[in-house]
Amino acid sequence: MFKRLGRYSILALVFLFSAVSGWGQGGSSGSIEGVVKDSSGGVVANATVEISYAVSGYTRTTTTGSDGSFRFTNVPFNTYHTIISAAGFASATQDVDVRSAVPASVAVTLKVGSAGTTTVTVEANGGDLVENESTFHTDVDRNLFKDVPLESQSSSLSSLVTLVTPGVAADSNGLFHGLGDHASNSFSVDGQPITDQQSKVFSNQLPSDSVQSLEVISGAPPAEFGGKTSLVIVATTRSGMGVNPPHGQVTTSYGSFGTVNAGFDLAYGGDKWGNFISANGLNTARFLDGPEIGVMHDKGNEENFFDRVDYKVSSADTLSFNFGYSRSWFQTPNSYDSQNATGWTFLSATPICPAGQTGSCGGLGPNGEPVGPQDQRSKIGTFNIAPSWTRLINSRTVLTLGAFVRRDQYNYYPSGNPFADQSPDLQLNTVAQNRTLTNAGVRAVLSYVKGINNVKAGFTFENTALSENDKFGIVDPTVNAVCLNLADLSPDTNPALTDPTQCTGGAGLVANTGQGSVPAFIPLLGCYDLTRLAPLPASDGCPAGQTTSGLFTFNGSTNIKETALYVQDVLTMKNLSLNLGVRADIYRGISSAQQLEPRLGVAYNIKPTSTVLRLSYARTMETPFNENLILASTGCNNPVIFDLQSSVPGGQCVSSSVPALGPGHRNEFHAGFEQAFKKYLVVDAEYIWKYTHKAFDFSVLGNTPITYPIEWASSKIPGYAIRASVPDFHGFTAFVVMSSVAARFFTPQISGIGATPPTPGGASVFRIDHDEKFNQTTHLQYQPWKRGPFVGFNWRYDSGLVAGPLPCFGGESCANGPGGGGPLNLIDVSGLTPDQQFQAGLFCGSVFATPTTPISSASGANLCPATSYGSKYVSVPAPGTENDDHNPPRIAPRNLFDVSVGQDDLFNGDRYKWSLRFTAINVTNKVALYNFLSTFSGTHYVTPRALTAELGFHF
Repeated sequence: MFKRLGRYSILALVFLFSAVSGWGQGGSSGSIEGVVKDSSGGVVANATVEISYAVSGYTRTTTTGSDGSFRFTNVPFNTYHTIISAAGFASATQDVDVRSAVPASVAVTLKVGSAGTTTVTVEANGGDLVENESTFHTDVDRNLFKDVPLESQSSSLSSLVTLVTPGVAADSNGLFHGLGDHASNSFSVDGQPITDQQSKVFSNQLPSDSVQSLEVISGAPPAEFGGKTSLVIVATTRSGMGVNPPHGQVTTSYGSFGTVNAGFDLAYGGDKWGNFISANGLNTARFLDGPEIGVMHDKGNEENFFDRVDYKVSSADTLSFNFGYSRSWFQTPNSYDSQNATGWTFLSATPICPAGQTGSCGGLGPNGEPVGPQDQRSKIGTFNIAPSWTRLINSRTVLTLGAFVRRDQYNYYPSGNPFADQSPDLQLNTVAQNRTLTNAGVRAVLSYVKGINNVKAGFTFENTALSENDKFGIVDPTVNAVCLNLADLSPDTNPALTDPTQCTGGAGLVANTGQGSVPAFIPLLGCYDLTRLAPLPASDGCPAGQTTSGLFTFNGSTNIKETALYVQDVLTMKNLSLNLGVRADIYRGISSAQQLEPRLGVAYNIKPTSTVLRLSYARTMETPFNENLILASTGCNNPVIFDLQSSVPGGQCVSSSVPALGPGHRNEFHAGFEQAFKKYLVVDAEYIWKYTHKAFDFSVLGNTPITYPIEWASSKIPGYAIRASVPDFHGFTAFVVMSSVAARFFTPQISGIGATPPTPGGASVFRIDHDEKFNQTTHLQYQPWKRGPFVGFNWRYDSGLVAGPLPCFGGESCANGPGGGGPLNLIDVSGLTPDQQFQAGLFCGSVFATPTTPISSASGANLCPATSYGSKYVSVPAPGTENDDHNPPRIAPRNLFDVSVGQDDLFNGDRYKWSLRFTAINVTNKVALYNFLSTFSGTHYVTPRALTAELGFHF
């Protein structure tokens, strides 16, 4: 069946649409239209029509034309409270449900009331605050998120999602972990699927100033969504349709770390056309989250452009066109080790500084030249083009056809001096990378609404072209030492030694054949060991014509083809709502798979108590990450990468025929409720349980900045997520989100570089570094009068993600010191450099590590009794209690506070307004970590206190 679907997918689409007359949903928004009449049947012109959704803060207003008609377009899916008022008439209210691209029609009859204009205040009751839906989600409108203090200006969209969505764990560099998964998040932007990673070290995000509203789906995904579905972020972009006169704004801001931001946006249009355009630029000295408290080598800039054009060709046909381009350039932040090249101090008795420079400035490289600080940089360019056509077939049926092309080009540039790229225990190679990801596809969606049915069917075909070009060379002479010092079997670093035959002759050396803990010399790696300056022997097996060491190049390209067909029906029967759907996914790439995925959900609305109960289930196909997928799937087949991994502890290729990464599958179950307390509060809660066969994560190639996906045997992710919202109450709004999500992964690693065979005792379990016991965000906002000033406040508490390798004493996988099980109970921290000990805040009694001095005790440097050992920034398991599943090391808990104050209309203007706002992130200047020695991303500190002032002109 699946082979036929893959071969004849277009034919299957036609058959599907013919068999099911008019299903589907195009995009993430609909429309509301209607006619306002009086009791005699005459039309009412110039009536005011307002729609609102109190929970998200969404509000829009329009007036009826001379024929009494009105229309709202680009309306996000939700239930809206509608109020219609006109001079001389009593106001009327009505609730309108927008769940489809099929226009929602409203027929309103106004009764004659008191003379004059009736003033209407929009107030929601408990029934208006709950949604009778089986899918747990969070709705966020622009009116809310434009005033929420955001931690990251360069990743504002992911920062917003982290703050407003329960179940999301915050990580560094704009990365967020949705419901226990590394990056199993997808975006649906006006119906266009984007399933590739969007953190700022992989790609450029959709700029937040182009977004009108978000629906973040944390529950079991409906059948229309596939790919990465742990968190589905449905974005509706801003439109200029019907915006006359034009509206826009120009803003500029300046803040800490020399951060400058400037931008503008403009919306304009008429009844049949509209254009929204925005552009902004950012320049800062703290673009990424660094590995040190202080900021070093962290400059970056970002430019964004977005344009959306809508044109109503006829009463039945509308064309839309989205275009976006983003570019970012940024430095890789330096640690003290990399800033001062301390990895090379052992090659010279004292650091060698350029003329006039004093202080710590590193050492000499094997060529005898000063190494200087590390200088690694990245550049990412992203463009996106997405045209679509919407056809209103009849009052119940809408067809949407769309196409899209999105391209990411990522460049990683090494230091000018390759030996500056060596960092102790972190980076042993100099690396350059140029990779592209081009995602092109088509989609077709048909929507049909009648009676109790809201039926949807759709088809998507995507081709993702991947190209990877990597270059690297070894810059640490201890990685592939030719000789060992006979006295202590330590690696010899003489750059003139290239052949094991040179390790004799009374020089106090012995050939390195893998004595002790030192990996054996691998001749082939000698071809790419830049620390070897002498001619290479022919026996190394270097490429023809190569006589000296040079860079190794890995090239790869492939195409990933994905086809999806889905059908679903939301049946509404009085208080009961059923979501029944099925999805078929066909994946053809380096590996192949296909899957049929049922999606089921039920919700029941207990109207007298404003309570909604819900249950849902989803079967999903889990597809591999595309970033460096070729390297991950075929790298071990390359003899150089195979040998390189053999020199890295824990990263060995066990076979030259490691299976390519392939899709897995997941079963997930959700149970929850939504409860409103009159018009004052609504609470939404969900329990989640997910079991995944073939679970994905990321690892690092041979101590380099190149990351690649890996695949574990399985994972279990249980947890809960809660959101409580206070709608506008006399200018006060608030929400609280909280969650606890476990991420339990089971060995063995079954594919990707470093895959290991099953252990004799069977699978073992560990907590991955996106597991967090508890986090919560509280946001409070107060604006006592509409044109007055406002104040916003965030309180974020994180109990801490699972940390990377941290020395401790006793337990399942702790590295015990020389004390062993004896009374000394010494902890040996020599596996960390002094700087890494400083980053973790390690101390031994009253002695704290510094960037150049390790912790120590009377027993000696790098040794500390367990009773005196601890950390300021990492929670160390008590002696003898460490367990990778039940008690792993974790980042220490942290409380962070953000504040924003401002005035949106400084001079009480009407057509033209000036705004001013001040934002303080981490107002207490809390020193804390996101992660420590994470396999994927290393060590990063949270943002220090950052102050920003923004001035805006609005028209």
